[in-house]
Amino acid sequence: MEKNAAKHMVQMSILDGRLVQIAKEMGITLMMTSYSTIFNEGLDFTCGLADAKGNLIGTGDFQPSMIGGLPLVIQTITQEIPVETLEEGDVIVHNDPYRGGMHTPEHTFIQPVFVDKVFVGYSVAIGHVAEVGGMVPGAFAGEATEIFHEGLRVPPIKIRRKGKDVEDVWRLMLANYRTPRQNFGDFRAMISAVELGEQRLRGLVEEFGLERFAELTDSLLDYSEARMRAELREFPNGVYSFEDYMEDDGIEKRRYKIAVDVFVQDDEIVVDFRRSDKQAKGPINGVLSVALSASYNAILHLTDPSIPKNSGCFRPIRVVAPPGLVVNANYPAPEVGGNTETHIRICYTVIGALAVAVPERAFATDGGTHSNFLFGGQNSRTDEYVVCYDLSTPGWGGRSHADGNSACNAINGNSRLNPVEVFETRFPWRIDAHEFVPDTGGPGEFRGGLALRKKMTCLADELKLSFMSDRQELAPWGLFKGQSGGCGSLHIRRSGSEAWKDFGEDSGKVSPSKFSNAVVYEGDQVIVVAPGGGGYGDARKRDRQALAKDIAAGWVTEKGAAAYR
Repeated sequence: MEKNAAKHMVQMSILDGRLVQIAKEMGITLMMTSYSTIFNEGLDFTCGLADAKGNLIGTGDFQPSMIGGLPLVIQTITQEIPVETLEEGDVIVHNDPYRGGMHTPEHTFIQPVFVDKVFVGYSVAIGHVAEVGGMVPGAFAGEATEIFHEGLRVPPIKIRRKGKDVEDVWRLMLANYRTPRQNFGDFRAMISAVELGEQRLRGLVEEFGLERFAELTDSLLDYSEARMRAELREFPNGVYSFEDYMEDDGIEKRRYKIAVDVFVQDDEIVVDFRRSDKQAKGPINGVLSVALSASYNAILHLTDPSIPKNSGCFRPIRVVAPPGLVVNANYPAPEVGGNTETHIRICYTVIGALAVAVPERAFATDGGTHSNFLFGGQNSRTDEYVVCYDLSTPGWGGRSHADGNSACNAINGNSRLNPVEVFETRFPWRIDAHEFVPDTGGPGEFRGGLALRKKMTCLADELKLSFMSDRQELAPWGLFKGQSGGCGSLHIRRSGSEAWKDFGEDSGKVSPSKFSNAVVYEGDQVIVVAPGGGGYGDARKRDRQALAKDIAAGWVTEKGAAAYR
């Protein structure tokens, strides 16, 4: 009996590794065949595999925000397109946030997998598409007041049937984008990824056999659940609370509270957001998948990273997010910033709450924004209309044993920066500076990571610029006497002027961090500064050698060093 159990565990472990490897291979295919820089440079996507019940059974280590949201996305798709209507070669596309999606740019492509005519599961790719129509180029309408401003919503629908394109669906979708060629290429890349996943998963099931594969995947889900429950038993029982705020919603100059009460009881945890503010008028709202994913994301960051990331590990985590709140808005509220910006704040309220329970696992907040920088217009060098979704990376927070990393994507992303050479080649901008910002890492025994600053000059006759960010007023917080990180900013200097202004001053925007369709012209300069990470612990306890190295490297100035004395 023991020998059989050991064999079962070995086979389950091998299967887990192979499922993850398939998902990674899918991601490499997507990266290598895509057209937009947010895919082939930024890697803003996730690939995964699901069983016949819609349970996530394997995923690659790509975007954390999407990993936790995939189970709901898959299950809602299967509710609208039942299994009995699926055929080999079908591919379904879906991006509706109010049908289980995450936000409008996030498109999910899903292909059913059959072995000997028996349905066994799904191959899935979800990615942030750079252009989805709507009121602004690049999807992030910082002044949207309803979801109809935010681009084309596609309910679960077959874009391929029996291996052949559904031409009417393609024509309808591509007619709604400013960059149909780029979208066509990115959609083909996502279809290539799910087709590869279908082939690999089919081969895996054939190798193990239908019955054995089902037994092993069920065991894998149970194993992941057991591992998570074992981790949660290390958390002291109790109720832990925390509050944080979004600075504004792009429409009104007011703050929106995100409040959480985390109930830890033995090997289960309940994350309750009922004290949070009502939904916003502007596009910072989360939807249900965001509340779920952000809560899962936080707890995955506080537990053993070797736990298999599948539907099993989410079973002990329950999320309470009633409709109508900023964390779970009602249709047709705008929500495009919810999965990029508000997700981060939700995630860190959970971490902030649990820091009291597990201080050695917790960490201060990162810069808390992606500083989403969007533009569209005619590129005179190529005579082509271009749209770009670019981001800047903040600093991460200090932790109990180490400084925060500098210029890393925020907690809900795993994206890479656009290389300067690629950015200048693809888009009508010149990068004048791309550098760390001294003193932006929050002082602490373990310092927060430094933020990034990008200065650039517009080379196009005219571009429409939009921005979606936060942490320009409320600095990223520290933990256990650690101090705040530096705030972010966005400024413009018009050609021929000496004055730098934010876009509130320059273009009359309500919010300098969330706005739509400001116009920039050739010769105008823009500076994007990401926020830094918060510090951990009393700065006066910082190792003197570490402080001296920071000063020598230029990361902490002599003036900034005063916080450590």
